[in-house]
Amino acid sequence: MDKFNPVDMSVWQGRQDPEDGELALRWHDKVQPWPQAGHAVPGVALVGFACDEGVRRNKGRVGAAGAPLAVRKLLANSAWHLGRPVYDSGDVHCEDGDLDAAHGRLAERVARLLDEGHFPLVLGGGHEVAFGSWSGLNRHLAGRGRVGIINFDAHFDLRMKLEQASSGTPFFQIAEQCAAQGTPFTYACLGVAETANTQALFARAEALGVWHELDEAMTPAELPVLLRGLDAFIARCDHLYLTIDLDVLPAAVMPGVSAPAARGVELAVIEPLIAHIRASGKLRLADLAEYNPSLDQDNRSARVAARLVHQLTK
Repeated sequence: MDKFNPVDMSVWQGRQDPEDGELALRWHDKVQPWPQAGHAVPGVALVGFACDEGVRRNKGRVGAAGAPLAVRKLLANSAWHLGRPVYDSGDVHCEDGDLDAAHGRLAERVARLLDEGHFPLVLGGGHEVAFGSWSGLNRHLAGRGRVGIINFDAHFDLRMKLEQASSGTPFFQIAEQCAAQGTPFTYACLGVAETANTQALFARAEALGVWHELDEAMTPAELPVLLRGLDAFIARCDHLYLTIDLDVLPAAVMPGVSAPAARGVELAVIEPLIAHIRASGKLRLADLAEYNPSLDQDNRSARVAARLVHQLTK
């Protein structure tokens, strides 16, 4: 059983507009601590994965471990528009370098939140978060139905796990686990930058049957084609896990990541796709990855991450 630390609610503070009454509420007015004992009305449950051990192992620029706190701070003062409760379930840390153990703790927390009927939204952390997130959903479902993974990302993150997992290996790890348990590996990677992925990674993606779209194909003009492709993918799945590596966005929009995109995919494309996934009724779990506050400029990246949380939960 995972050992939970008390949830620190001190970050949830911000502006008050009492003259406008109940219609002027913000996230800090509404977010509640997740009750670790007993049950709560099902809602959105935030989980922080304060870890960038996988980024370090992948020779990236560390700092993403600070992302869950930074995103919460920007969310706190965001206007409230939700019709369901939101809980903060605290953070999973990886301060000892033991990524496998951190993945296990995250999986346990995600599984428990799903068991209680919540929609877990995991705030990474490096993209190594994906293996822990998926493992929690896999544990919860216990083989009930096909899970489709949709990854908005400039990178396939299908590097082979040799001695250690990293932020570049999570979907290879998931593919291995699916093969071991006899379940299909159903993976879409949207926003792939050709210059950021070797021929070996493209070959591996093809061998694994991955649906991918290059960043240059993901434009507003191509949105109808992308939506049809998404419909075909969703139709094959009973459950969806959406993971967003923030380096899929243009560097001008998302400077605070380890590997800023030379081109990227605009929010004007990403947001309608998120809405379409959400409207399917099959989305069970989502996470954000790779935001690095130490590389941010005037909280620009944190504001975008907070906006995406809003898009995922409304």
